[in-house]
Amino acid sequence: MNTPSQTQILEAEERLRQAMYHNDVSVLDELIAPDLLFTGINGQLASKADDLAAHRARLLRLTTIEPVEQTIQLRPGFAVVSALMHLAGTYEGTPMDQYLRYTRVWVLAGDGSVQITAGHMSEVKS
Repeated sequence: MNTPSQTQILEAEERLRQAMYHNDVSVLDELIAPDLLFTGINGQLASKADDLAAHRARLLRLTTIEPVEQTIQLRPGFAVVSALMHLAGTYEGTPMDQYLRYTRVWVLAGDGSVQITAGHMSEVKS
């Protein structure tokens, strides 16, 4: 079984960061696996359709999305990323400025690309 490369995961993470910042639903659609299971900050489970709908509605409007630290573990067929991010902007019109820890599982697709199949987000208190 093939293993995604460090470069491939770093590039996918950057594409994801840019897509989130610009609310680019078409890029998010490419990067998110159809069977996504994502646990949000309040413990709610979101599907790919839920995530894309939130971006289409522009619920999240970011002025900052900066990586603070990132750890990548490569495995046959997938990679696990832990990323601490500083996000600022608004969510549903409410101002936000916080640090969030994301854990994402990137799976290697048959065409050699990677997609997020699972993730989790938690707020990091100072």
